[in-house]
Amino acid sequence: MIKKTFLAVVLTALVLGALPMTFAQGMSIDKVCLVTDVGKVNDGTFNQYAYEGMLAAAEEFDLDNSFIETTSDTEYAGNIDTCIQGGAQVVITVGFLIANATTEAAIANPNIYFIGVDQFQVDGPSNYVGIQFREDQAGFLVGALAALIAEEFEFDTIGAVYGIAIPPVVKFRNGYEQGARYINPDINILGVYIDSFVDRAAGAAAATQQIGEGAGIIFGAGGPTGSGAIAEAAAQGTFVIGVDQDEYFTTFGSGATEGAEFLVSSALKKVDVGVYDMIAALVEGDMEAFAGGGIYILDVANGGISFGPKHDADVPDEIYEAVAEIEAQLVSGEIETGVDPVTGELLDASASMDMDMSSMTIAEIVVASTSAETPEFTVLLAAVAAADPAILEALSNPEAQLTVFAPTDAAFMAALEALGLDAATALADTELLNSVLTYHVIEGAVMSGDLSDMMVPTLNGAELSITVTDMGVMVNDANVVTADIVASNGVIHVIDAVLLPPSN
Repeated sequence: MIKKTFLAVVLTALVLGALPMTFAQGMSIDKVCLVTDVGKVNDGTFNQYAYEGMLAAAEEFDLDNSFIETTSDTEYAGNIDTCIQGGAQVVITVGFLIANATTEAAIANPNIYFIGVDQFQVDGPSNYVGIQFREDQAGFLVGALAALIAEEFEFDTIGAVYGIAIPPVVKFRNGYEQGARYINPDINILGVYIDSFVDRAAGAAAATQQIGEGAGIIFGAGGPTGSGAIAEAAAQGTFVIGVDQDEYFTTFGSGATEGAEFLVSSALKKVDVGVYDMIAALVEGDMEAFAGGGIYILDVANGGISFGPKHDADVPDEIYEAVAEIEAQLVSGEIETGVDPVTGELLDASASMDMDMSSMTIAEIVVASTSAETPEFTVLLAAVAAADPAILEALSNPEAQLTVFAPTDAAFMAALEALGLDAATALADTELLNSVLTYHVIEGAVMSGDLSDMMVPTLNGAELSITVTDMGVMVNDANVVTADIVASNGVIHVIDAVLLPPSN
């Protein structure tokens, strides 16, 4: 569900720009309402910090405020509607899981403003702003901290356990590694992606393995998976770094949990700052600051990205002072992370380690598709995410052997235009997405040299026509433009058109 909804928002953002929207400029704001992701307003997650940002704005501007705590993802749309029916002019929704419901509500209610925490928007409804983060900057700060602690305590290896390799997580990883190498270019850095955000046991096992390989500090960036990693590492007496919120108050129970004294910091995404800023912009009528239809990026310059205090950790204050100076240099632009703030990829390809894509799953290669070796698959990712989650699971399965004919971004956009589909229609028609996407996948890893004039069955059940000529390989009416991108669980052939299955 996490993978599906996060990536689905990308497709929404890419094609919603064509939807006509009206916008109530200058509307008086006197009531705000917040809908949590599954959880409560005091649960120590983004829910709580978004709520605190709303309360701060409500107090500052004398606003009526209310909140609804979501207990199941089936409640998203209904809870948003309850806020609207209650008279709220501003609705705040928390988390990327609620993004689809927020988009639909924004389209249906152009006179209501929507603020989506951790939600991605590009050319979307002008009454809807998504709040995003410079995770690369947060990672850079705690990476520098980790390297400084390594120098102080005389170890040469640092580690990190990440969740699924979606762009925010990739930003954390590359930022962390860049920050560490800013301090010590020769430091040994261990890192692993886990194909889940909620597998605490897998996170703990990965942390234990890295400690066994000499890591003296572990950064956990992957929801409960990362929290499981740092809880285990701290219990073993290893320094750890949390993520998103200050995990001293969550994972370590305000110091009551075993190993709390080994938490040295957290890479902070200050959701409360973003929510406050967007409400303030609306109350003050500053529609340029509101950035409707796009994203408001929290970074070090606006105070939305930082690093947490050491709390009980026995680490010299001078190290934190040095990181604070790095933070100031990031604000001034004197230092840059070297990480793309959208994709998370390194901006200087020569600075990155050579990527052995053959060790990556098909899903991991598609996520990393802005590298020089592969084309951009942004829309493919979004389409997969909006479909049955079993499709992404299959592409992520290291035991699978599949061949994927992967359309480029340009091919997808041309297909959407030709079919006359807008975002709402495309994302709502799960059956269509499932049918089209599974028509692009066949069982077995078939290299281009093994392709010949043939009909091959797909996961859809319908057959594809393969034609091999002197000019290259065609799949139905699509040309293979890049062949034989080898993955650990199959192979990708890039095509220049979307394959549409025969109608029943």
